[in-house]
Amino acid sequence: MNLDAPLASIKGVGPKTAKMFSDAGLVSVLDLVTFLPRKYEDFSEVTAMRDIRPGKRTVKARCEKVETKRVRRGLQITTATLVDETGKISAVWFNQPYRDKQLRSDGEFYFSGEYEFSYNRYQLTNPSAEKVSEVPVSTDRIVPIYRAIKGLKSQVVRKTLIELRPVITMMAETLPDDIVKKEKLMPYADALLALHFPNNMDEVEQARDRLAFEELFHLLLAATLNKKANMELSGWYIKFDKEIVKSFVDQLPFKLTDSQRKAAWDIIQDFERATPMNRLLQGDVGSGKTVVAGLAARQAASAGFQTAIMAPTEILASQHAKTLSSMLEPLGVGVGLLTGNVKGVARKVLYEKIADGSVNVVVGTHALIQDKVKFHRLGFVVIDEQHRFGVAQRQALLQKSDNMPHLLSMTATPIPRSLALTVYGELDVSIINERPKGRKPILTKTWSPVDREGLYDRIEEQIVMGRQVYVVCTLIDDNPMLEQKSVQAEYKKLRVGPFKHRQIGLLHGKMSSAEKDEVMARFSDGKIDILVSTTVVEVGVDVPNATVILIENADRFGLAQLHQLRGRVGRSDLQSYCYLMMSDTTPPTRRLKEIEKSNDGFYLAEVDLKLRGPGEIYGRVQHGQLNLQVATLGDARLIARAQKQAREFVESKRDLLQYIGLAEQVEKYQRLTKLN
Repeated sequence: MNLDAPLASIKGVGPKTAKMFSDAGLVSVLDLVTFLPRKYEDFSEVTAMRDIRPGKRTVKARCEKVETKRVRRGLQITTATLVDETGKISAVWFNQPYRDKQLRSDGEFYFSGEYEFSYNRYQLTNPSAEKVSEVPVSTDRIVPIYRAIKGLKSQVVRKTLIELRPVITMMAETLPDDIVKKEKLMPYADALLALHFPNNMDEVEQARDRLAFEELFHLLLAATLNKKANMELSGWYIKFDKEIVKSFVDQLPFKLTDSQRKAAWDIIQDFERATPMNRLLQGDVGSGKTVVAGLAARQAASAGFQTAIMAPTEILASQHAKTLSSMLEPLGVGVGLLTGNVKGVARKVLYEKIADGSVNVVVGTHALIQDKVKFHRLGFVVIDEQHRFGVAQRQALLQKSDNMPHLLSMTATPIPRSLALTVYGELDVSIINERPKGRKPILTKTWSPVDREGLYDRIEEQIVMGRQVYVVCTLIDDNPMLEQKSVQAEYKKLRVGPFKHRQIGLLHGKMSSAEKDEVMARFSDGKIDILVSTTVVEVGVDVPNATVILIENADRFGLAQLHQLRGRVGRSDLQSYCYLMMSDTTPPTRRLKEIEKSNDGFYLAEVDLKLRGPGEIYGRVQHGQLNLQVATLGDARLIARAQKQAREFVESKRDLLQYIGLAEQVEKYQRLTKLN
């Protein structure tokens, strides 16, 4: 049978079943054979009636008696007495009246299910039942359980796969033979057979190891090939000028940390290479990435090149422009800001200055990639919070140059090492892992709603000292269907309640850019004591006088987002506090306990990966698009093995096209992850 054949052509798959498969996204034979189980239930050991104990059990028995009763509207209960040579037990099925007819036929059955104490007696609850004389699908074996997409039942998948078993046996190897041999991997066809028709769990583990290796090999080979392609491009040569860099550093009102110096030196060295830089700068919230980007932009401007810095929001772009202007304009470097707020004559003038090169550094949102923006000589591109932009947007900005510009991607979301190796494998990585001198660790504490009054007293103490406060809520408007707090309701409550004597501001995503900027300006100027906001304050807002952040419904947030939000405070030498308010009085989750004990974003990123999985880890690419059914991006040992083989494959200069299935997967990943 052809792997592209429709599932409707398989024996036993009628129109109704074919539609179930189609609704679940399974159309061809290949779709189904590569649809892997999510877990297994072990019913392989047959237990005699006299030895049965509570738990998942399989018995081999005849049905002595069966009856079905309708106990109330919509509920039918089928009960049976099952017997073997050693004794009898009861079985019960809910709303499965067809069992009555099935069990009245003669012969022995395998029954697999949960043996438990229920309705005042021990019984098998909702067991599967299959004739001993037939090939078992759900009993007397280790039973694969598949994802129930759109109600697709595991039993339907298992029955159809039995028809496809000969096809799986004949499937061609998808990895080069020498890699399979060197890594002692199970052959591809054997691995699929072991996952769909396992004999034991050891075999399942070997099969999963084989397929996980293959998934990671695809991803790492794509990254290695992308990196190789980048090395074949020619970039702008920007010579290191020691005096220019020294004059920038000397006029800073603070001393650079060692990791800032190291990151800046990495960039300066990349500028002098023949190939364009493709570097990721990771730095925890408040670690000073913008200063490093400013130093590099100063170096580029001295060599006659422009810098474009693209940020995901207007607030963040405005803040970068303000920071960079204070550092660069005293040195004669022109800084411009291009966002949706810049309109009319001001916008036209800015376009002209960008085109004639009188603006050296242009900071903006995605407005930078519009056709009207023409650069004089773009040599350096910085993309902040790069995971917020799609591949197409990043490439559109790079294409504004006659030659491939140097690219620095920045992120304040620390990336676990395993992700840096796989999904970001084409990038060189620099890390800023020190906080600026004098910054104190933020004290973080989880609070129960019953202690709210005591918490408000602590917040009031900070305001009396002249400090400012963020209160972050999940929703903009109240929704009676949800229990989470809304900013609108919280804003009203605080204004008439415990903080009615204080200046309270409101910030959320439905406000216009001008309104948001006006509120942030008032907060920055100290005219607002408490800013009630949604997560729009998550990235980039810098108010050194804000020392408290209260996050409502903190248990509903992910670990990375909580850490990002916490980074809004602790941006000066003042002691800062992060208060995590629970939705109810249940004990705090592991996430909240972890963030209470650590301020280290890199440690928390590793914890987050273990707790949550990769999620959306690369721009707008969903984890599902990566199609990792088996591999975990936290498996450092398997990543190292796959990385070694990917490197050797590229170094051997083999033709990827001779491995058809491999080439298709790798090209897909190259398109998904390619940065420039």
